[in-house]
Amino acid sequence: MTDARLARSIHGVGLFGAGPARLSFLPAAGGIRWRDPASGQTAPGLIAQQHSGTQWTGLPAGVPVRNTSIAAGARVFATIEHVMGALAGLGVWNVDVMLEGVEAPILDGSAREFVALASGLTAASPAPLLLKAPVEVCHGNASIIATPLPANEPIEYVYELDYGPGSPLPPQRASWRGEPATFAREIAPARTFSMLAEVNQARALGLFGHLSPAEMLVVGDDGRPIDNAWRMEHEPARHKLLDLIGDLALLGAPLHARVVATRSGHALTHEFCRRVLQG
Repeated sequence: MTDARLARSIHGVGLFGAGPARLSFLPAAGGIRWRDPASGQTAPGLIAQQHSGTQWTGLPAGVPVRNTSIAAGARVFATIEHVMGALAGLGVWNVDVMLEGVEAPILDGSAREFVALASGLTAASPAPLLLKAPVEVCHGNASIIATPLPANEPIEYVYELDYGPGSPLPPQRASWRGEPATFAREIAPARTFSMLAEVNQARALGLFGHLSPAEMLVVGDDGRPIDNAWRMEHEPARHKLLDLIGDLALLGAPLHARVVATRSGHALTHEFCRRVLQG
């Protein structure tokens, strides 16, 4: 389908499924919605639409795929967290995300190009979600804890990365207080990463064969990226914060709170979003 509205678009491949993808933004009312340009089918970017199936990857059942996906009927929009993070980080909450392909393009593993593509979109946030009491979810040594803030105080989202003794990555921390310019400069460029042992296991299961360490950060046993370099200090923690911001956007509005995530991933943030909406 050719559409003049899709003239500014991003092309790439998916991280897990390796399929081709084309993505663009179309100003619209009604929140963040994901739309299939060919069929017109849409899925709201909300936690109620969260989809855990991995059949779209073509991998055997049971192969772990750590990402965020939503679905409307049989139409899946997969690995959407970096796009959602870019929009929420810029304060853009009314847009149709036009996606040709099942999975959003992974690009360099960051949200930098999505931020550039979103330039010019109107930043108009809905009323924020206010907490009446602290909300906490935990699984093992991972946790997300949110505490209420007065309406006149800025939000604060914090990610504490700590893989424990013996990890090549030292403990590190990243935080954001809601400023779009700070997000674009200090968080959006942070790239996804994997530890070398994780990559070797994933490749044995058929994942990531289309990517090399020069394209996607692989942390070696010495704590340095293989055939690559860090883009900024504490880039892993900053990327985890990007993921957190993107997953929290599934609430459908900014969460006005102090949120501290420790060792958490997508699944725990999905649980946290559901807990927040339960009141």
